[in-house]
Amino acid sequence: MKYLHTMVRVSNLDKALEFYCNQLGMVEVRRKDVEKGRFTLVFLAAPEDKERAEKEQAPMLELTYNWDPESYSGGRNFGHLAFQVEDIYKLCEKLQNAGVTINRPPRDGHMAFVRSPDGISIELLQRGDALPEQEPWKSMENTGQW
Repeated sequence: MKYLHTMVRVSNLDKALEFYCNQLGMVEVRRKDVEKGRFTLVFLAAPEDKERAEKEQAPMLELTYNWDPESYSGGRNFGHLAFQVEDIYKLCEKLQNAGVTINRPPRDGHMAFVRSPDGISIELLQRGDALPEQEPWKSMENTGQW
């Protein structure tokens, strides 16, 4: 068995790409517009997985955008996507500066949760050992669900 991808339906492709690529740091690997089915598929990979994703078509995140408007809910029922990051404080600061709510701040220097524009829970885990606790994260409260 081989893990291929996780598919997430998005209601606004531009907002989703802004979040996953420009804010979170993923890269687009390939895109497919299916006119007959009226949808677009965009496959993303973490930068360190890009070469493998291009070669093996895995591991990737598939964003599915249906051209006809639909309303999606239940993002929390999905669970979450998890990414290992180089500096959890720097990424959380970047996300917060872009208007993303840090639902579970990285108080411990190791783990944080945010949500995508479509409500998908995203877990961020510090690579290696936890960073030393620091403000403002150390005393920041949880916001919403994560």
